[in-house]
Amino acid sequence: MKVVAFIPLRGGSKGIPGKNIRPLAGKPLCQWTIEAASACAAIDRVFVSTDSVVIRETVEGMGLPKVEVVDRSPETATDTATTESAMIEFSEGRTFEEIILIQATSPLLTAHDLDEGITEYRRVGADSLLSVVPQKRFIWKVEPGLPAAPVNYDPLHRPRRQDFQAYHVENGAFYITKREGLLVHGCRLFGKMAAHVMPEETFIELDEPADWLAVETMLKERGAASSDLFAKARRIKLIVSDVDGVLTDSGMYYSETGDELKKFNTRDGKGFELLRNEGIKTAIITSEDTRIVERRAAKLKIDFLYQGARDKVPAFRDLLAKAGVTADEVAYVGDDLADVPILEQAGLAVCPDDAVDAALEFADLRTRARGGEGVVREVAEMILKAISK
Repeated sequence: MKVVAFIPLRGGSKGIPGKNIRPLAGKPLCQWTIEAASACAAIDRVFVSTDSVVIRETVEGMGLPKVEVVDRSPETATDTATTESAMIEFSEGRTFEEIILIQATSPLLTAHDLDEGITEYRRVGADSLLSVVPQKRFIWKVEPGLPAAPVNYDPLHRPRRQDFQAYHVENGAFYITKREGLLVHGCRLFGKMAAHVMPEETFIELDEPADWLAVETMLKERGAASSDLFAKARRIKLIVSDVDGVLTDSGMYYSETGDELKKFNTRDGKGFELLRNEGIKTAIITSEDTRIVERRAAKLKIDFLYQGARDKVPAFRDLLAKAGVTADEVAYVGDDLADVPILEQAGLAVCPDDAVDAALEFADLRTRARGGEGVVREVAEMILKAISK
């Protein structure tokens, strides 16, 4: 085994009795994170550590082949015992390279988060990684007997929320740690540390009863939205993508001789390949006209390429006729004003996370990836998942 997930589940819980197996949106709480870990292809094995017979029976009853329940000693399951003590106890008797600590109190965690976190961990060559969320809050320092003082902004020049630079805080969802480093330092975070940014709403942890209803509502809404999204995705026969801001980061790069350069993401290339293997046709519509895009489209084996389309609607209509599909059988990925008329018509309208507001208004799906960071790959995986279901 190279990568293992470790999910500690104590039988006792002070804030919410029986919390770890209490039903949440139709499932035991722990099942949400266990399923997310099981669905992450980069994780070889999922270990659930518990001191409770009831929790063991509940987890084993889920019938997930990658999951194994292991015993947690009484010494590491007390109210005062650290999570690290359970991690170390588990790690000392097994051989693997990295351990991913996953907290059951973060049921909004997804397999995609874990996959992206592992990718970032490897990309930067980190020793450990933590999940964080962006926060835009005005922080004050308040001490008895002293005047209150702002910490991160000037009250005389109060910024708008959209202009306020976010800071990041731990959400406790997951941590990636090298086994050897854990045993040496006795801590989940050490050495060169990296972070994976999760959506802001995942800041909530189920530590208090008041948190329960909010998270349950989000999970139910996510499920309803996924069902509608999957219904649209199952109809898709053609995926169409813009270039700048979708396949690239919108950056303008020039060489010393003045040649224009573009940076593409290899994940998107794999995304187009996966779609092609499923029989889904592919196309690019862009307002620019460059040899760079022509060569990239040829390498990706794109079925249809439209360049120099200042008005993208005529190109889209011509594409529908040539591909023999209707608009509701098309997934369109765009990020700016020129894409809005097609986003309005497409059966599945998709925007990168950093698309302009005018485009996001019509999006059925806002990807977690920003432009140039694997947007099409994310869409491809969602479509293939919908088809498999």
